[in-house]
Amino acid sequence: MKRDAEGQLVTADDGDNHAQPCYDARGVTRMFGHLSEISEAMNALGWGNYANDHEDGNGQFEQNFHYDEALITADRVVTLRYLITMIAEKRGMIATFMPKPFADRTGSGLHFHISLTSEGTPVFPRETHSAQDAHGLGLSEDAYHFVGGLLEHANALQALLAPTVNSYKRTGAVATTSGASWAPRTATYGGNDRTHYIRVPDDQRVELRGGDGAANPYLAASALIGAGLDGIEKKKDPGTPGDERESSPCLPLTLVDAVEALEADQTILDVLNTVDPGVGRYYNNLKREEFYQYHAQVTDWEIQRYLTAI
Repeated sequence: MKRDAEGQLVTADDGDNHAQPCYDARGVTRMFGHLSEISEAMNALGWGNYANDHEDGNGQFEQNFHYDEALITADRVVTLRYLITMIAEKRGMIATFMPKPFADRTGSGLHFHISLTSEGTPVFPRETHSAQDAHGLGLSEDAYHFVGGLLEHANALQALLAPTVNSYKRTGAVATTSGASWAPRTATYGGNDRTHYIRVPDDQRVELRGGDGAANPYLAASALIGAGLDGIEKKKDPGTPGDERESSPCLPLTLVDAVEALEADQTILDVLNTVDPGVGRYYNNLKREEFYQYHAQVTDWEIQRYLTAI
């Protein structure tokens, strides 16, 4: 994005103004110099950039690199944010990973594609000679239990996956110019369906879609792994894929709701406390105070709604 003559934030590419710009080849072409420089930087670092596309919001792009171990991937996320920011600044643009900078456009997610191995052997695929597939998605029992753990702890996980006040403008979006938000509002799972909290695109991995661009990848990945392993240990059944949204638990509506869910979830707190006892409580207090600082602001919405209405 960039600032216009009045100082307002607008899309950097003036031609990127379609209501439904997803996969717009012209938009990619106009931004080719910027995108290719990022791609070259990723490849120079050995990350293997393999796909680049225009996403669902104006000025929004996705650039993919190959998967690796959790810690290495978290390092790459942080490094890539810095690279993108600096390359954009050099071209007179502003790069943002803010979840929802524009109220009427699709927000920016941080989707985690998760696989699990045991001594180098993939855990998620169902063995061909094993018992009948419980839920028809080609996964092993451990994989379904892992998903069950993610669903069980979903509300607490959101405090780490969506860690800002602004995050909940994305997951709570009811209307965008494109007609979709691609952000889950309930803790459900299904096959290759991007409306779910957890998507199962194949038998090798699951995709958790609740995170956004503000997430700390180290904290988020640690919590996801902890939740999934808890599901395996307790043999959590994820239920039927594609369950009706109305019957599934709603995700937190605000940051303070997520903080309260984390405060009540000892499993996820224990993951944070492995760094040092009290880290979970410290994080909760920090995020609660962030919400209260936001709540203390008087917004234009309040002025317009209440100034002469009372």
